[in-house]
Formats: sequence, structure tokens, C-alpha cells
Amino acid sequence: MASVPTANALPVLYQDLVPLSSNEHKDWKARQVDTAPWLSGQHAFPVTVDEFPMVQRFFPIVFTAGENPVPLALMGLNEGVNMYVDAEGKLVNRVYVPAYIRRYPFLLARLRPESDELSLCFDPSAGIIGDFEEGQALFEDGQPTEVVKNILGFTEQWEQSWQKTGAFVKELEANKLLIDGEVAIQPQGAEQPYIYRGFQMVDENKLRELRGDVLRKMNASGLLPLVYAHLYSLGLMSDLFQQQMEADKVPPQVAA
Repeated sequence: MASVPTANALPVLYQDLVPLSSNEHKDWKARQVDTAPWLSGQHAFPVTVDEFPMVQRFFPIVFTAGENPVPLALMGLNEGVNMYVDAEGKLVNRVYVPAYIRRYPFLLARLRPESDELSLCFDPSAGIIGDFEEGQALFEDGQPTEVVKNILGFTEQWEQSWQKTGAFVKELEANKLLIDGEVAIQPQGAEQPYIYRGFQMVDENKLRELRGDVLRKMNASGLLPLVYAHLYSLGLMSDLFQQQMEADKVPPQVAA
């Protein structure tokens, strides 16, 4: 349920990556779009710990299964189902939009494996920047405009927040707090519950068993409130399931 699909080893959403160049893209512009069709088929997006307080108000937060877990905001409980946008990618309700989505189609990427330098890249398939007649210029006299400077600042901020997120997850793993998750939802009239697996979550029993000094350390570092934001958000899974039921987007149960 909580996998993050990738294409050609690229992060979710990205179909291609091209370095932004003042030579090759000197006349390009960025334009506003009213729809984001690339969102409609995606059910989960990475989120950073800095976003947990806002995300937990609108989406369940879970962690990917397997090694190197990643926190995700669920916009649907099944692959290919996003209950927060329509078929064209328009938001159907006013909700918090994760920074990962707002960052697209831009991304800081390491172009040379031997270098730690990150370059601002973009996905040309998004159709957001290009050789358009109208839009905001990306370069003037060979120099980045405020548009590019703001984009670069946002992507750098996201990378920094993502580093904090990695440290948070490592702390959860170090204290053996993550377990394989399972949620059973019993709709009215159904013969058996719908079972959702394939993700990780914090084990509340293990959380309660932590020694006082460990809890004090987690609280002092700001990690404990993040854990509870994740746990509180799981209550939204039944609401999300109900939305899918009403929209006839719950796959039929397989007979036991």
C-alpha cells in the first residue's frame, strides 16, 4: 500500500531530469498551471518531519516497508487512487499540499557521482517550464532571475529538511520503534474486514516501554511530538477508506 513508485530509478513523479542551464534555457519561461494530471494516479508522497504538524491534519502518515524507511502522506489506500484530486489533478478540497509536490518539477541532483555538488534540475515532461511566449523569465542577461533564485532556495530548504527526516527515522530504528503495520477496516454490510499492509508504523506498546531517559531525550530533541503526530494521523485511514467506498474506488475483496 505504501510503496513509492519510481520510473527509471527516478523519484516518484519525475519522468526525466535535465540540468537547468543559462545557455540552453536562456529564453525559457515558467508558467502557471491550473491542473496537475501527474498527481491523479499517485496515492502516496514523501513528507518531511517539518511538515508533520500540518500533514497529520489531512493525511495518514506511514513509513515505507523494508530498509531505509521513508515517511509518506497517504492520499489513497490503494495504488493509483488519489482522493484529494480529480482526474485532471485539481484539488477537490482545500488541504495542505506537501512540499514534495510543490517542489515538482524541480529537484537538486548530483550530476557526477564523485562530486557532492548538487545542481538544480527539472523534469521537462511536466510542461511547466519551456520556450513559451508567456510566463516568467528564468534568466536575464545570462543570470538567474528571482524566479530561479526562489526555486533554488525552496529546493535547498527541502533537502535540509529531508536530512532532518532521515535522522528522525534512524532514531526510530535505533529504538526499535518501527513495526510492520496492519490496519483492518470493517465496513457496514461487508462479510470480512479490508486489511491493509505493506507499510511500517510506530509500535505504541514499545513507545510506552521506553526508559525515562530515552523519552526525555526524544522530547528534548523534538522527536516525541513528531511520533505522536504520526500516530494521531493514522485515525484518518478509516475516513480515507470511507471516501474511497463512496467513490467506488475500493478494489473488490478476494475470497478467502
